[in-house]
Amino acid sequence: MDYRNNNQQAWNHLADNGSLFARVATDEECRQPLRTLDGRGWLPASVAGLNVLCLASGGGWQAILYACAGANVTVVDLSESMLKLDNQEAKRRGLKIQTVHTSMDDLSMLGDESFDIVHQPVSTCYVPSLKPVYAEVSRVVRDHGIYISQHKQPVSLQISHRNERHQFVIGVEYYQEGPLPKQQDTSYREKGATEYLHRMEEIVGGLCVSGFVIEDLREPKRADYNVEVSHFGYRGRFVPPYVRMKARRVARKTSDSTQESAGFKIWIPGSPGL
Repeated sequence: MDYRNNNQQAWNHLADNGSLFARVATDEECRQPLRTLDGRGWLPASVAGLNVLCLASGGGWQAILYACAGANVTVVDLSESMLKLDNQEAKRRGLKIQTVHTSMDDLSMLGDESFDIVHQPVSTCYVPSLKPVYAEVSRVVRDHGIYISQHKQPVSLQISHRNERHQFVIGVEYYQEGPLPKQQDTSYREKGATEYLHRMEEIVGGLCVSGFVIEDLREPKRADYNVEVSHFGYRGRFVPPYVRMKARRVARKTSDSTQESAGFKIWIPGSPGL
């Protein structure tokens, strides 16, 4: 699969050359790991003893913070160099984590209902389809388990360039198929990576039909009113780069003709009334 090989090489290069996204957790961040990880209050008050899957999140930051908070951590990434940072930092801090070298859309080596929390930073833009990713997360997370994910907004990936007035031009079709073409505007794009545009119906709707109930949705603000127009923070004033969601796995078990979902009972057609 060319997209995997290409993205593996791209992220190895980014990690080996000190990318911003390969910054390990600091001592200060590790002193209050949950506060660092969770500024929105989405996580439990304690994750000690919980099984956490850090999905496509190598780099020595997220997995290290969860381990500092007492969780049993498994981190999956396609890049060996990103996982190397996790292993090095865990060893330096005397932490125990498990690293797995695989793509986010192939978790076949992980058992069913193995995790209480799955936490995934921006990464789904590197796979052509969200369906296998959501299907795998749905399989490995336990009933009522939490799935926190962040994605690139489709409109952000549609921006092709700026005109002479520094207005942002949408030069990529919303129904773009296949890898994104190269563009002049490379804000929020990783050099050398193969990326794909996923529509909101795929990001949000696809999660719902995969067995999850969305409990919260945020658009992280990346607007900066104190920078030059060439800065990506200026772009953030006009185009939201990300969407972040907290979802919970619906219980798989059914009882007679009803199924519990998000606190409601759903009547199944053809069954006796409730």
